Amino acid sequence: MSAGENFIDQIKICCRSGAGGPGSAHFRREKFAPKGGPDGGNGGRGGHIILKGNSQLWTLLHLKYRKHVLADDGERGGPSRSSGLSGEDIVLEVPLGTVARNTETGEVKFEITEDGVEHILVPGGRGGLGNENFKTATNQSPRYAQPGEPSIEEWITLELKLLADIGLVGLPNAGKSTLLSAISEAKPKIADYPFTTLVPNLGVVPYRDHRSFVMADIPGIIEGASEGKGLGLRFLRHIERNSALLFMIPADAKNLNDEYQLLLNELKKYNPELLDKKRILSITKSDLLDEELMEEMKKDLPNDIECVFISSITNTGIEELKDLIWRILNE
Repeated sequence: MSAGENFIDQIKICCRSGAGGPGSAHFRREKFAPKGGPDGGNGGRGGHIILKGNSQLWTLLHLKYRKHVLADDGERGGPSRSSGLSGEDIVLEVPLGTVARNTETGEVKFEITEDGVEHILVPGGRGGLGNENFKTATNQSPRYAQPGEPSIEEWITLELKLLADIGLVGLPNAGKSTLLSAISEAKPKIADYPFTTLVPNLGVVPYRDHRSFVMADIPGIIEGASEGKGLGLRFLRHIERNSALLFMIPADAKNLNDEYQLLLNELKKYNPELLDKKRILSITKSDLLDEELMEEMKKDLPNDIECVFISSITNTGIEELKDLIWRILNE
């Protein structure tokens, strides 16, 4: 199975919580108290369906074939004020950055961002109250108890937005995968044609003094990505989580500034807030350039962004780039 098939970033599951158990309408009947009062216990709560963050997971693959998730019902209340047992909760572990939404309405329920944190996805029904709860001065022997609340069934969509420190933004073939494989342990598929990267690749980049940061290679943006062309929207959403963006433009691009504006424009159309993120520009494949040509090209570069010329093949500018990224991330 290729990495692409392993990377599942969206799934739909049908979730049904447990129904609450009914309360009991029992009366105490003992040898010495033939007309004892009501002592019916409460019904148990139905099982919740819960999502729990797990920082060791990178994908939703483990849930791909789990189409139905059904929690147990609560048990009926018993005599002598004994409560019914609650239905067992079901806990689904998901990667950090998972967003849960109602499939039909699109409403976002919550987002999982921390390891070990649990959120109730679909709550179980409350158990019904037993008849002892309904005893009053005027009604000493109520013969009724509450039914439990019904279960809730809904289709849930889980979407993963990758959590990375820096996201790579560039047209197909800008050298993003090559850079990621050169400076981290990630081994993305690399070839000299557009759209080699069909799934986001994450790489942990080692830095000085045993520190590191996480870099995400997001498949190439093409003009029209924000309208869903190419691999469009599915990947743009991963950029939303990155704290900084590294724009990558190859040295052989026709016009560096035009290509930079095109990338900015796609991000803006998709979500204007992305433009508030810190930005760095790298000119890739710069092993093709001599000093004179580099100086000439610098005149075409946008003024409002720090820029570094790099080559993943010859390692030129890579340390300088890592220093720049570290500084930007920690400002």
